[in-house]
Amino acid sequence: MGASARHREPGHAHGEGDIDSDAIGGTRETETEVGGFETANALLGKLGYTPKAYQENRRHSFMLDGVQLEIDTWPRIPAYLEIEADSRAEVVRVAALLEFDESSLTGENITKVYARYGIDLSSITALCFDTE
Repeated sequence: MGASARHREPGHAHGEGDIDSDAIGGTRETETEVGGFETANALLGKLGYTPKAYQENRRHSFMLDGVQLEIDTWPRIPAYLEIEADSRAEVVRVAALLEFDESSLTGENITKVYARYGIDLSSITALCFDTE
């Protein structure tokens, strides 16, 4: 399992956002809560947005020493660990507890993670788990 690291600036919420770099702390995110997928999709449609793609993922969340650990599973690639903390130093500290070397950490977004496996995520309009 690979490890991804994300530094959260205090006062900022989670979600997709601005990416300055692939370094720890290089992504600023914004998130809001909605009543459900269909409700959010309908609201965005009323605002004039059309879906670019549909992507499924699964997440298992844990806490370790006050730091959020997320095991993310996406179709077609191995699961990976996100370490989400309020400072870069906290990310590195918890990664070391889990025996990840700092040099193995990245702040890459999911598009770049897929590219590591030779998959162009922008060319996939429906990324789903098998329903066998």
